[in-house]
Amino acid sequence: MKRFGYASDPLCIFACALYALNRWWLAPHFGGIFFRGQLNDLLLIPAALPLVLWLQRRLGLRGHDLPPRWSEITLHLAAWSLAAEGIAPLIFAHATGDWRDIVAYATGGAVAGCWWHGLAWS
Repeated sequence: MKRFGYASDPLCIFACALYALNRWWLAPHFGGIFFRGQLNDLLLIPAALPLVLWLQRRLGLRGHDLPPRWSEITLHLAAWSLAAEGIAPLIFAHATGDWRDIVAYATGGAVAGCWWHGLAWS
């Protein structure tokens, strides 16, 4: 199986670029709930997971360079959902927990997982 590219993975590059475009141009100029809320949440797994897995690989916590396994996607999805939607609202006054954000994280994770295991590596 082909070695996973981490930050050079095409989906990661696309997700990071779209995140930046949305953050600094789309959301401020077009507004709307999707651009201000859910688009960046959809991009969480495809943009951030490859970078986290690269760090884990460098620290010796990940023993291979394969594409993210479904178990890794699910674990990080659960951890980030709990941190951002469960714990952060208890600590920070400006943070709010929203189940729709978790749905967006999961949707982005499912699409990314299908890409990493279907389209990109077949």
